[in-house]
Amino acid sequence: MSVSYRWVIVATGALMSCVAIGAMFSLAIFQEPVATATGWSHVGIASAMTLNFIVMGFGGFLWGAASDRFGPRVVVLIGAVLLGLALVLASRAQTLLQFQLTYGIFVGLAASTFFAPMIATTIGWFDENRGLAVSLVSAGMGVAPMTISPFARWLISTYEWRPAMLIIGVAVWVLLIPAAFLVRRPPAEAVETSADFVAEGAKPRLSQVFLSPQFIVLGLTFFACCAAHSGPIFHMVSYATICGVAPMAAVSIYSVEGLAGLGGRLLYGSLADRIGVKPVLIAGLLVQAAALATYLFVSRLGEFYALAIIFGSAYGGVMPLYAVLAREYFGPRILGTVFGAATMLSSLGMAFGPLVGGWIFDTFGNYSWLFIGSAMVGLGAAGMALAFPPLARREQEAVLGMAA
Repeated sequence: MSVSYRWVIVATGALMSCVAIGAMFSLAIFQEPVATATGWSHVGIASAMTLNFIVMGFGGFLWGAASDRFGPRVVVLIGAVLLGLALVLASRAQTLLQFQLTYGIFVGLAASTFFAPMIATTIGWFDENRGLAVSLVSAGMGVAPMTISPFARWLISTYEWRPAMLIIGVAVWVLLIPAAFLVRRPPAEAVETSADFVAEGAKPRLSQVFLSPQFIVLGLTFFACCAAHSGPIFHMVSYATICGVAPMAAVSIYSVEGLAGLGGRLLYGSLADRIGVKPVLIAGLLVQAAALATYLFVSRLGEFYALAIIFGSAYGGVMPLYAVLAREYFGPRILGTVFGAATMLSSLGMAFGPLVGGWIFDTFGNYSWLFIGSAMVGLGAAGMALAFPPLARREQEAVLGMAA
């Protein structure tokens, strides 16, 4: 197959990440309308998102391993069918428990079929510019707030929340099922050599991998990074509304974050290819922590927009870098499994934010402690990233070559 097909893989991965993650995160847009229409508590609705991330975490590990064994196409095809079905069922839920089970469990299980398998597949198609390629696939997440979120808001305003969620579920089937048939294994996957962590030609034991300093630091940093930004992302629309921003304008803040995340992914990915992954990741984590603390001092729409650009570019820019680190440390042969395990830890981190943020609001009537706590966790993530072991020799050589 032509090497140019790798750009089809990139485009397909970007579409899948946009639709899947956009559909999942649209719960932030549905939260207030669902609470108003049903009388369910904010924390009860937000707990569906927490379940989403928990299930997505374990699912990412399992689906990543399945992708290594059976190939990515069958995995993402299952995910496409399941995601649409989950949203259709959630739109028919009559009790909070039904909603939590359908949206929280099935949407999370379905969304987990796309991220780790498609990231691992994309990396396998590229020998150079891996950071940029992975960032382009991950950029679909940045496009989601600019597309799925406004679309969801318009549907809710036009048809109310149940028909809106039903329509999004059907749209998922229409877009993702055909796209799944475009996914192919990398042509050189079977003969590519391993990273420095793995002996030449060998396949490491998973116990060796998961107990290694490389994976421990990778997993803990990914966990803390996501724990820091998940709550503020999920509750941003509600927070802006409380500050007096109109509902549609509040959704536009979410969209600005997504647009900034798109630019951040391209910028950080390109910088990582040029100067190394570790320094770019640490810088991005520090910017994220500072932005989270600054949300305590904003209240006007213009201020929200300005900070959304900084925050969105930071958290969006660092997310693809964990996959590049995993590839550099562990090689391509078990990348789906390894990155799936790292994604599991990150999803558990993501699970804390929506639930804790909902509890903070229900308890204190504001989100101040959410931003304070998130900023502290974000600083912890940057501190953990400093402990990353040296990367593979080829990255070091690339940096030295640029210096020369």
